[in-house]
Amino acid sequence: MNQPNKIKVSIVGGSGYAGGELLRLLLNHPHVEVTQITSRSMAGKKVTLLHPNLRKATELRFIKPEELVECDLLFLAMPHGEVMGRLDEYLGKAKKIIDVSADFRLKNPADYPRWYDLIHPNPAYLDKFVCGLAELYREKIRTADLVSCFGCEATCSILSLYPLYKENLIDGPVFLDVKIGSSAAGAKSSAASHHPERANSVRSYKLTGHRHMAEIRQELAAANIFLSATAIEMVRGIVVTAQIMLNKDLNEADILNVYRQYYQKESFIRIINEKAGIYRFPEPKLLAGTNFCDIGFEKEEGTNRLVVVGAIDNLVKGTAGQAIQAMNLMYGWDERLSLEFMGLHPV
Repeated sequence: MNQPNKIKVSIVGGSGYAGGELLRLLLNHPHVEVTQITSRSMAGKKVTLLHPNLRKATELRFIKPEELVECDLLFLAMPHGEVMGRLDEYLGKAKKIIDVSADFRLKNPADYPRWYDLIHPNPAYLDKFVCGLAELYREKIRTADLVSCFGCEATCSILSLYPLYKENLIDGPVFLDVKIGSSAAGAKSSAASHHPERANSVRSYKLTGHRHMAEIRQELAAANIFLSATAIEMVRGIVVTAQIMLNKDLNEADILNVYRQYYQKESFIRIINEKAGIYRFPEPKLLAGTNFCDIGFEKEEGTNRLVVVGAIDNLVKGTAGQAIQAMNLMYGWDERLSLEFMGLHPV
């Protein structure tokens, strides 16, 4: 497949954390030129006013969305609910689209009133968007023109549980405890993100009915998965702790073999199987800025209880990195391009 050496890419919704992270990663991509980045409120101003880490890396200025010109690929980093009604407009601007919002993640139109309290205006397109998680949909992504990425909590949860569900090893419901950093709430401030309220806090905010359960249940084909979310004093990162009962008497070596069967060749999944040291289980602070998903587990002696722990950077593997990994597949490039950063320690 002959592909261009360099494609022209635009980012719609560049004032948020997801848009800024997309730009940061794309600026180092050998086959990408970012030509436009939109923000209605910041139009005409330098991108580095909102993303100061990119000083000297780009001279781009924000433009209004209606000033977009045609490009090869559009990344859509808009708030949930804003893309679905304007899809035709974006389809006229690019040959390929990657959406990081929730607008085309769910395949059943009836799920949107239940989980997002809205009627989907473009239900015919739900099946046309390919899910953007490379580890599950690599071959479909390669030939896709429309890709929709999963949410960060869903990404970490799905990858952590996928091998166990594929091998039919789970007995009964699974309970997910998700602890998440403040950047997952977005760049727009709120009472919950106000520093005096967020600092020194471990605050449960969605014990039941979390909307990301819809994606997790959809992808794992399981209705009895339950998620509770807690905000913690961390900027980047998610850690998921899953409580599972196995339907077979497996030891930890058996479970390790299951995970290796699915993930040993995956560039961005690391199975953490340490027996010593303070980082025996996945730790999100070690993943800041990386596209890795770390997965670990412990089997309780004398029972069939298994505790699985997964961790990611919500802005990279949970958003921008996932999207760029999908882009690399769509254009036939090495899917690791611009995503090779290994993280920092200590942080």
